[in-house]
Amino acid sequence: MVKIRLSRKGIRKKPFYQIVVTDSRNSRDGRFIEKLGYFNPFNLNKDNKKLKIKFNRDRIDFWLSKGAILSKRVHNLIK
Repeated sequence: MVKIRLSRKGIRKKPFYQIVVTDSRNSRDGRFIEKLGYFNPFNLNKDNKKLKIKFNRDRIDFWLSKGAILSKRVHNLIK
């Protein structure tokens, strides 16, 4: 089964996350099919109110049409 989920990167106590398409059998930070964007919980936008998140909506829609499943966290981030 193909899932769209977060992959943790960065250093200890300062993580950032990539939004990736991966096979559900792969580990969280393992091999992925495609990188769709990123999420940085420590970097605020210019207005200091929203978290820094960037993703490719067209590619997410493409993978959802192919049967990919969003993780709960990614679903909450992109809505």
